[in-house]
Amino acid sequence: MKVLLIEDSPEIVNTLSLTFKLHWPEATLASTDKGAEGIKMVETESPDIVILDINLPDMSGFKVLEDIREEVIDKVRGLETGADDYITKPFDPLDFLARVKAVLRRTGIYYPEDEELPPLVAGNLTINFFTRKVLLGDQQVHLTPTEYKVLHCLARNEGRIVTQETLRRRVWGSARYVDASALKKYIYQLRTKLGDTSRPPRIILSERGVGYKFVKPK
Repeated sequence: MKVLLIEDSPEIVNTLSLTFKLHWPEATLASTDKGAEGIKMVETESPDIVILDINLPDMSGFKVLEDIREEVIDKVRGLETGADDYITKPFDPLDFLARVKAVLRRTGIYYPEDEELPPLVAGNLTINFFTRKVLLGDQQVHLTPTEYKVLHCLARNEGRIVTQETLRRRVWGSARYVDASALKKYIYQLRTKLGDTSRPPRIILSERGVGYKFVKPK
């Protein structure tokens, strides 16, 4: 899991970093105390979750949020602007952690049951559901959050067809706003990154007009 902290208090950055590392040892954390830099880092780092302070030295956190979300103010304003949750300072780290888990669960990034699952091995591909690490041999495969969610949905249903509608609903929250061509693009990107480019593919199979299936190569 990739975490981006946009916060100008070193003490809070240290507290949050420790909180994440204690619960998610494999988490990758990046931080900045500038809103403008944070906006750039969202693009370059592709974080799974952003922790954003509303009081930054160079610009309003609300403006940062608007720029990050590209959407159209206290607690209510933050939520209306597109934030997934809001917490006031000072805060209890356990309360903060519970809220982070809730946001990740709602967005399909964190699944509590994944903590108990063993890694899935398919040929030279290994998926660690707990750490969200994907390896080809001993090399880590860097997936975007959306690519990982597509892979997660398919791999957790290994050997079973997942319909296009189910994939769109589980990954994007709705089947209405993502068409088949957009989903096909993500499948293509996944196959490319996983080295599954043979004809026919060996790991992510297409079921024409229905959906996709994750299988272990023979």
